[in-house]
Amino acid sequence: MTVPPTTDTDVVIVGAGPTGLLIAGDLATAGVRTTIVERRTDQSTLTRAFGVHARTLEELDARGVADELLASGARVRELRLFDRVHLDLGSLPSRYPFLLVTPQHRVERVLRTRAEQAGVTFRSGAAVTGLHQDTDGVHADLVDGSAIDAAYLVGADGVHSTVRPAIGQPFPGRSVIESIMLADVRLADRPEQVLTANGVGDCFAFVAPFGDGWYRVFAWDRRNQRPQDAPLQMAEIRDVTRRALGTDFGMHDPRWTGRFHSDERQVPRYRVGRVFLAGDAAHVHSPAGGQGMNVGLQDAANLGWKLAAAVQGRAATGLLESYHTERHPVGRQVLRSSGLIIRMAMVRARPARQARNLIARTLLGFGPIGRRATGAISGVGVSYPAPRGSHRLAGRRVPDLQLVGEGPARLYAALRSGQFVLVSRADIGPAAPWTDRITVRAPADAAAPTMLVRPDAYVAWADDQPTPAGVARALTTWCGDPSRADQTSRR
Repeated sequence: MTVPPTTDTDVVIVGAGPTGLLIAGDLATAGVRTTIVERRTDQSTLTRAFGVHARTLEELDARGVADELLASGARVRELRLFDRVHLDLGSLPSRYPFLLVTPQHRVERVLRTRAEQAGVTFRSGAAVTGLHQDTDGVHADLVDGSAIDAAYLVGADGVHSTVRPAIGQPFPGRSVIESIMLADVRLADRPEQVLTANGVGDCFAFVAPFGDGWYRVFAWDRRNQRPQDAPLQMAEIRDVTRRALGTDFGMHDPRWTGRFHSDERQVPRYRVGRVFLAGDAAHVHSPAGGQGMNVGLQDAANLGWKLAAAVQGRAATGLLESYHTERHPVGRQVLRSSGLIIRMAMVRARPARQARNLIARTLLGFGPIGRRATGAISGVGVSYPAPRGSHRLAGRRVPDLQLVGEGPARLYAALRSGQFVLVSRADIGPAAPWTDRITVRAPADAAAPTMLVRPDAYVAWADDQPTPAGVARALTTWCGDPSRADQTSRR
């Protein structure tokens, strides 16, 4: 009898979508043996996500892949929510004050290339059929009878995750919108805006370009809710699009049509032992605001460096658990905000829509509220909790600081090593024992505080008047004991 082979790796990622690819690339860049298993045997071009928000672009910039996406996408500086209510993205305090419109499959292609170049092992057609874990690691059984043993496993396998139920995690929530129609079409009349969207009470429609002459159309009709497997005729989607947008742009020659429903769901725990959930496996919500893929990618940016530290024996107590404590509240907030947008877009009565528009325009026109709204949707406003008594910057997103001296002139370019960056004009003698784990750079602004910047571009620690002892404590807390050499660890 032949015993099916068992492969050993440090981390196994289940799912080769954007979230899984980003985590895998981060781990492999850090020298961690990483394997992606994916049930698909080909690379899908089916796209639901079309927008890459500012914070996600910043995270991609910190990995050296943002420019490639920018070359193929269109920039939207104003996001239309409904009727004449718009959100100004052009005022974001970011290098990327816009929404980049580019289909999900392009994001996947860029991240897959990065992961392959970093040495990630890919196994396609390898659905997970079961898994169990103990204090030493995780064992995953695959559909072909083989298995993988790893120190940690990440379920990034989408809304129909097999990892999620395998670790006993429910997916509470409910469907928000039934029978959303989708079609990939050609248009006789090119829309004036890059993104065209509107809701008029009984229906809404959204049109976005692939960039190659094809367009994706989303449409929903309150008066005609059909089963998800019901055939979709072009006459139906044309009619709804005309009612919502005033025109169907002469859509023709569909290459694909279908229906889906939109849920609001979130798991109670993003971590169970040595298994983690990320992206749609952990949370799903309405497409309003274009945040879905972005939240998953930001999950990945938060988790990857923490797993690398754990594998290499450098993780401080509580570091892995901080993935849940930092990202679960973000997912919960996105469910609330996207749900609010879609419910407001679906308001039916004309007087109620008029009141909605007036209130929304008034609130978004008020500086602090408008900035908070754009910060939340773009991800730029996301911050993480810091211990009591921490510096005011701790846990906050760090802007792309200008640097001086040898090396890249921007902070986000300096982060491409995957290491922490200690930004300081003070004597950095205490940092010497950690030079294999950090990059030390001086800010162009002489008044800038000393900051230890995490690999995901958030401030780990800061001090306006640092002492050698304070710097050493911060580096030990975040980067590990320098007396312990990096080594693969399953503890």
